[in-house]
Amino acid sequence: MSGPGSDHHIPEATAHTHANPAAGESDRTPPPEPHASTDFLDLLRARARQHPDAPALGMVGAEPLSYGELDALIGTVADRLHANGFRPGDRMLFSIRPCVDAVALIFGTIAAGGTIVFVDPGVGPELFARRLAVVEPTWAATESLLYLLSGPLHRIGRARGLALPAFGRLPVRHIHSGPRLPGTPGSSLPLRQLFRHGRNGAVPQLEPDTDALIVFTSGTTADPKAVVHTRSSLGAGLAAMAGRTTLSPGTHLHTEQLMMGLPALMAGARWSMPRYPRFGTHIDPVEFTRGSATATHAFFTPADLAVALGAIESGKLAAPPGLREVSLGGAPVTTALLRRAKAALPQCEFLAIYGMTEILPVAVTTGSAKMEFEGAGDPLGAPVNGVVARIADDGELILSGPNLSRGYLGEPPLEEIRTGDLARIDGDTIILIGRKKDMMIRGKTNIYPGLYEPAIARVAGVRQAIMVGLPDEMGDERILLAVVAEGDAEAVRARLQRELPQLIDTSALPDEIVVVDAIPVSGRTSKPDRAALRALLRNGR
Repeated sequence: MSGPGSDHHIPEATAHTHANPAAGESDRTPPPEPHASTDFLDLLRARARQHPDAPALGMVGAEPLSYGELDALIGTVADRLHANGFRPGDRMLFSIRPCVDAVALIFGTIAAGGTIVFVDPGVGPELFARRLAVVEPTWAATESLLYLLSGPLHRIGRARGLALPAFGRLPVRHIHSGPRLPGTPGSSLPLRQLFRHGRNGAVPQLEPDTDALIVFTSGTTADPKAVVHTRSSLGAGLAAMAGRTTLSPGTHLHTEQLMMGLPALMAGARWSMPRYPRFGTHIDPVEFTRGSATATHAFFTPADLAVALGAIESGKLAAPPGLREVSLGGAPVTTALLRRAKAALPQCEFLAIYGMTEILPVAVTTGSAKMEFEGAGDPLGAPVNGVVARIADDGELILSGPNLSRGYLGEPPLEEIRTGDLARIDGDTIILIGRKKDMMIRGKTNIYPGLYEPAIARVAGVRQAIMVGLPDEMGDERILLAVVAEGDAEAVRARLQRELPQLIDTSALPDEIVVVDAIPVSGRTSKPDRAALRALLRNGR
């Protein structure tokens, strides 16, 4: 399982440090006082005591669990795990698609003192095995379909492009979700069995700094990076969202994303989850949008929102009538996308959430603020409560705060995180300039595409704009601007040639403007894949 209102819902800006790269890091204001971190399960229990009968969590089209029922179910799962030999400190490998049962098991495992480990089985057997060696799980929660496709039907799995590890052979205690299919270990516990018994009070009381969640992020097969979040860092992240979204009792969020559903529960809202196709790992954005017909809030990646907007614009999909706030994250949110979204969903405010696996959230801004911004770069908004942002000498954004993860498994604790993003801080707002690794070189000038792409995307007729460099024989880079156009491609290209000299620095003007049908993307959040775009342009499209 993966990862928010109007301007008057944004609290006073969090204090942050702001170093002038030219002056060094000494020119900055003192950091704010540390904020108290809170165990996120304590926050959820408090909400359940306040409103035990309010709707909390359910699948789309089904009756949701109330807050009181969800709280009781978490306790039951924790107790049953303990009765079956689960102990504080145990790590559970988790391979179940988002659903109510999955959320109950995640929360119950953490309540029992365990740690949930998310490892994507689709990364390939070699990297999967290396990641398992790093985390050393003692339990695994797996959909029974994965046992079947990685065991008796492994040839069919490979034919479908699934190079799955042999789940049934993992040397752990097994819990299976769904019917017991061939390949499921005989000793595996049915997940539903953990829901059927009452509590006996054996759930341990643990400190907020207990490990809760391990998520793998960047890293090679030889050096996998496992980010460790504690109960308190998760709680601090949830608390940091307070005031940045209109989620509240009586509202209804539709998402499959755990790190967006959790803030909804903390706010007393209802969280509904879409249903996955039987054999699928991705929810169709159009079907997801249909499922949000009764929701007031929803979360989309930018790529999925673009697909949904296309269906609304063509008349194939009705705009959800009650939707009033849409959160966006996982990839850059362009003004071109926001213009389309506002035209299709005029009653909605849109929120762009910036964060990373190690620290989430970092900053939130409204779609209105992004569309009104006329400067260079991409405005991310003010840091959320407790987050301290500073700029290093080389322009890199560095972050710290109570929602920062403990660090990487097997490494010293983190005190701050270098983001790899280049930024500046204007007043209270973080302005993203680009990624350090995306920098292009022309002569003696360093060119950061993220500084110019948002402005280019605001040109009429431009749906998306990405700049990449192709090395030439002189050691410089030939800069190409790839755009996805709305309407006549040649007219958009001519407009860009006229307007770009007045819009961006002369030193950054592209050598060629190329109109493409689509920008290549990668990853679950469909981020622009600059390497694939370079290859496409190098090979003549």
